Order: sequence, then structure tokens, then C-alpha cells
Amino acid sequence: MQERNARVKVPEKAKRGEVIQIRCMVMHPMENGYRFDTQGTRIPVHLIHTFICRYNGEEVFRARLGTGMAANPQLSFHTVATETGTLEFQWHDDDGNVTTAHARIEVE
Repeated sequence: MQERNARVKVPEKAKRGEVIQIRCMVMHPMENGYRFDTQGTRIPVHLIHTFICRYNGEEVFRARLGTGMAANPQLSFHTVATETGTLEFQWHDDDGNVTTAHARIEVE
């Protein structure tokens, strides 16, 4: 698990019941297997297949990603601020790597 390759933007504070926007990005090549390097060798497939966001342990968003995503995929979605806590973000790739990031939100 690593956080250095991920960036998330979550409001620091929100009112209870407020709809908040969450934006996140992960540094990842998202190779689809159709490109070739300078020596003419095919670059192997290396994709993020699943993104999950949990709010205080409860899943609030999930996306299945595929070959149509550009490198360094960015996602934006909304959820409702229910209580002070932590949002956990996970990106799962086809090599078995999991990149994680966390953000804290204070709900008034």
C-alpha cells in the first residue's frame, strides 16, 4: 500500500447532510497493451481495474476502470457528509498492487 502516487481533494469541513464533491487522481501508466516501445516491443497491459472510496469504513463509491482510461486517471464524484471521519481511497491494479490515500473531513 502506498500514498505517494495519489492525490485527493475533499472539503476540510462540511455541514451534516451537505452534498460534497470529492476529486482524486492516481499516478499510473494505464497501459492498454496496444502500444509499442522504441524497439518495437509491445508494452504489456498494466491497468487499474477497480477504484473504491469508503467513508468511515462504509463503501460510498466504486468504479470499474478499463482500457479507455487515460494515464493518471482522475475521478470526481459526490457523497453526503454524514459525520466527522476519514475517507479511504483504494486503486487496485492488475499486478495486484493497491494504492491507498486517506482524507479527513469534519462535519458540523
